[in-house]
Amino acid sequence: MTRQEKHLWYDFLKGYPIKIYKQRIIDNFIADFYCHKAKLIIEIDGSQHYTPEGKEYDNFRTEILNQHGLFVLRFTNGDIDNHFEGVCYFIDKTIKQRMNLSPADAGALLGGEPN
Repeated sequence: MTRQEKHLWYDFLKGYPIKIYKQRIIDNFIADFYCHKAKLIIEIDGSQHYTPEGKEYDNFRTEILNQHGLFVLRFTNGDIDNHFEGVCYFIDKTIKQRMNLSPADAGALLGGEPN
């Protein structure tokens, strides 16, 4: 795992109340992080993802994963380094939305106050 992936894993995802897996094989790909209950893949992208070849491969990969009913969230290394709290908030919000949780249900399930 990269430094940014470790930061996201150890400082947010590992302790998240809904199970999230790291380095999960799905189809012929390895997802950085995967939440089965929310059908969500979380990817942390380095600079190689922003070359023309990298973008083309990521688009192909995302299409395949979408065909499995999965949603792919992508963040850059810079997002993790510079906007960590915002990334965590967005992941949390996306998981709750994908699980169709009401604010009260989300609060009860995740041990927090309803939003």
